[in-house]
Amino acid sequence: MNDPRHIAIADYNYTLPEEKIALHPLPQRDASRLLIYRDGNISEDIYRNIADHIPAESLLVFNNSKVINARIRFVKQTGGAIEIFCLEPHEANNEYSSIMNRKGDVSWKCFVGGAAKWKEPALIKKIQLQGEEVILTAILTERIQDAYIIHFSWTPYMYTFAEIVESAGDIPLPPYIKRSSDIEDKSRYQTIYALEQGSVAAPTAGLHFTESIFEQLALKNIEKEYVTLHVGAGTFKPVKADKLQEHEMHAEWIDVTISSIQKLMANEKDIIAVGTTSARTLESLYWLGVKALLNPGMKNAELHQWDVYEAPLIESKFSKAEALNALVNWMQANQLKRLFTQTQLLITPGYQFRIINALITNFHQPQSTLLLLVAAATKAEWKKMYAYALANEFRFLSYGDGNLIFIN
Repeated sequence: MNDPRHIAIADYNYTLPEEKIALHPLPQRDASRLLIYRDGNISEDIYRNIADHIPAESLLVFNNSKVINARIRFVKQTGGAIEIFCLEPHEANNEYSSIMNRKGDVSWKCFVGGAAKWKEPALIKKIQLQGEEVILTAILTERIQDAYIIHFSWTPYMYTFAEIVESAGDIPLPPYIKRSSDIEDKSRYQTIYALEQGSVAAPTAGLHFTESIFEQLALKNIEKEYVTLHVGAGTFKPVKADKLQEHEMHAEWIDVTISSIQKLMANEKDIIAVGTTSARTLESLYWLGVKALLNPGMKNAELHQWDVYEAPLIESKFSKAEALNALVNWMQANQLKRLFTQTQLLITPGYQFRIINALITNFHQPQSTLLLLVAAATKAEWKKMYAYALANEFRFLSYGDGNLIFIN
């Protein structure tokens, strides 16, 4: 596996005309087009027929994170507006579910639009919940690098933060969808299987899946499994440095049950990641297992940006089963039924995939870490794929079409 630090991000650029960016979803989820890349060959179909292209008895792994209404707009007494964009809980060492169910108050790391105009000690927003007026208060408690810590509180105290943000906020569409969110986005910027609240961007590869597709997959004994990676705003962060060594990969929280890891360990067929977030989660599990093999007494399971490209991890030659078994043993020794931790795994060209055999994903922005992951899966062929998609009127980015990539 090559050291990616000297990769020039300029080599992963392409021209994306604005008219190629899908601003709205198609009327039917599974009507989106599907580019299929296998052994250097490109073909196409539509998502409705994706089961025809997936080997029987494969295991599809989905990210079941749910997008929260992360954009909360406050109006000051002077009439000016300040928008608070919730990024992640300030106390993110606790599971997201417990934080989303917190009553009365909670602190979040946030972006603040118009922060320079925020002179008041507190911002107030009145919302309606179950026919009752609720007063939401926001206090800026701390400025940190690139963000702020905001303390939210509300009265009456009986409501959870999940209920508060659902009522007070708006769906956080990506910055390249240059329009305001509407009622359609509340359902269409979520997968049909979204469950665990916490993402501020959708795991978009899953947006195309329908119950009809699931029925077709079942006919081929293709199984489903779910993991959770809470997608952060960092997923849209372009690589601005000339060389990758100068870029800090965004860290995101994963949440995977021990039973899911055991299912992956027992699987002997193809494992297909639905989305780059699922791919990062699965590959992270392998490397966390390697860490457990090398250091069974480790206190925390975390994966940092360059870990897999440095000794001793880069020198390891453990199988998928060995690594995942070590991770399961470590979790059991620490009395953990689920693994909740951060991953900063950066997958770049030259990376050798340890868990997944194929990837279902959308078309991604130029010079992004998501495009680097696609380049890793296709070797140098990503340019051919993207040139084909651009020439044949595919729709790009979150609400656009997608591709099924078989990894060589």
